Amino acid sequence: MSDCCNQLRVLTTVSVIAMLRQPSALDRIHAGMIVGQTSTFGIESEITQAFAKPSLLGLGFFVIHIMGRCYGVKSPDATMLAVSFDEVGRRISKRGKHKAPFDEVAATDIATAFTSAVYLDHRDDDTYLGMSVVRFTEIINANRLVWAPDGDEAFDDGSYVLQFDVGERVRLVAFNRPTSLVDPASVQEAWLAADNFYDILSQWRERFTAEWESLPKHS
Repeated sequence: MSDCCNQLRVLTTVSVIAMLRQPSALDRIHAGMIVGQTSTFGIESEITQAFAKPSLLGLGFFVIHIMGRCYGVKSPDATMLAVSFDEVGRRISKRGKHKAPFDEVAATDIATAFTSAVYLDHRDDDTYLGMSVVRFTEIINANRLVWAPDGDEAFDDGSYVLQFDVGERVRLVAFNRPTSLVDPASVQEAWLAADNFYDILSQWRERFTAEWESLPKHS
């Protein structure tokens, strides 16, 4: 009788542990997703709470991985996701138009020039990568070179990601500004085939949409 009871206890304990290890529906919802490769280029996002309003879509996070470094705030309540979703759509629709005459300049030089021209004080006769501040910022804005920050709180960690369409390739230059200046150690760049880059963007939008549609919505 004693051996039988002991075996029953063991089986019960194993069953309970197995149940605890099974992911709940909530765990599956919060699992998030990664499209692409974090070691080169990938997009990672998570919907922790879905909303019916197109202007919100969901609460969660949206981060960009470039060469093994994560840019953006990876927190369950980092941002509403509609802005990041819409920006990815705009990137796709403007394929081939994110151009600049300085698209092959060293990544650190681009990051420094961008920061100085856009955020720091300067004289009217200062030049940035051989251009006046007016011309330099005009190219940045007109060609939507800045992917991140995208206008919401997803990149409130001081992350920046610039995108350049260079022929049949895409170049990404990413960095952090923890203060007013660029952190040199944070600068990364990635070159990808344009088809590969835009396919990752399209896949992410499709998978995000499918995930959002499958979740219960808050009003």
